Amino acid sequence: MLEPLLPPASHVGRPRNWPMRRIVEAMLYLLHGCLPWGMLPPCFPPVSTVRRWFYLWRDNGLWLTMNHILLMASREMAGREASPSAGVIDSQSVKTTESGGPCDYDAGKPLKT
Repeated sequence: MLEPLLPPASHVGRPRNWPMRRIVEAMLYLLHGCLPWGMLPPCFPPVSTVRRWFYLWRDNGLWLTMNHILLMASREMAGREASPSAGVIDSQSVKTTESGGPCDYDAGKPLKT
């Protein structure tokens, strides 16, 4: 599903030493284990290669695109619409910009001033 989103190999310059799948697997290995870059095992591409691609994709928004596509696919697999049709906002967690006064209320309880 994600392969079409990954950058294709360039026809100029050096050929890639590592397939993009291995680079993504290395990123997922580190992210799944909440590990620092230095803990990447030697069976994966070098840390510098993985880190460079990770930051490039973060900066150009590819991670957001991949997350959105996977979210839509998982919703469809669960038998729901790809995009949610409604949202819920918890009033206790939403901050307002109004300043306080003697009649401030939070979740229906008067606040002591």
